Amino acid sequence: MEREPGAAGPARALEPLRHLREVLRPALSRIRGQTFKATSQEATKLSLAFSRPPLPSAEDCQKLSEGVQNAVLAAATVYYWLPKSQGTTLRKMVRDATAEVVEGMIQLTDVILRTPLQSLSQEQLISTGSVWEACEQISHLPQDNQAAVLSAMAAYLGVVRDAVEEMEQAQGEDRDPYSDIMEDEELGSRGNRDTYWSEADRKLLGPCMGLMKASKACLKKLLGAVKVHGKADTPEQVAQLDDLADITNEISPSVDELALSMYPPMNQLAVRLNAAKLASVLKKVLEITKSSHVCPPSEEGWVQFLTGAVDHNMDKIKDFTQSEL
Repeated sequence: MEREPGAAGPARALEPLRHLREVLRPALSRIRGQTFKATSQEATKLSLAFSRPPLPSAEDCQKLSEGVQNAVLAAATVYYWLPKSQGTTLRKMVRDATAEVVEGMIQLTDVILRTPLQSLSQEQLISTGSVWEACEQISHLPQDNQAAVLSAMAAYLGVVRDAVEEMEQAQGEDRDPYSDIMEDEELGSRGNRDTYWSEADRKLLGPCMGLMKASKACLKKLLGAVKVHGKADTPEQVAQLDDLADITNEISPSVDELALSMYPPMNQLAVRLNAAKLASVLKKVLEITKSSHVCPPSEEGWVQFLTGAVDHNMDKIKDFTQSEL
């Protein structure tokens, strides 16, 4: 029986595509770097031209404007050239970074138009520096979707870690959680019980903190799994990484909402609802993780453990707030 062309070695047949990808990645990186370097240079030329009298002639002003416009359009093209198959997380980062360059250039032209006859002002220096900085940031962007997702998750973890530490500090030493932001005079009387947790409130704080800590642990463990096992070689892998980035983006806002509702005077029903929302997000994160390529058998242990931890803390919260329903 005769084999179809390529059936004998599908992996070998795809080798030219893999080679093409490896060639294109650094090419894209060079395009980014050179394009945004040109934008930075055009910003410098524009700023220097209006740094001292006399004003540039109409012809020179036209040339300067065209130079800036061409550089900015070339920079925007880098984003549009980036295929969607490279991943939405990476594309969003490139888009946002490109937008910062364009916004910086608009701000610089605004400053020059407001003060065209003045010598180089502090505001103009700052605006020029902002364009330089925005262009420089492009060279530090992730090179693929795995790196982009790692960068995004690290940022989410930082926010959640801060929220956990803040709430732990507020509960410490059995003190008024508002003491570091409100003076005695503002409170009127330190006997105002609205600024303290009741005994029932404090019982509820335990499992709520458990959920917040589970959020931190989930992001930390997932970050490690994506770093070790994450790949962006196939459309399926890229899409799975994007799904993980999208769902983990919901963790920090949900943690913040729960944390805010935990401060006295506590509305226990609101706490229960916010806790349920966070628990739902965490369960989704864990489900998506388990079905993705970043979760081989070696990673399944922590996924199972955290799933149990979320359920355990949520059950306690339901028990403590049953009378509120």
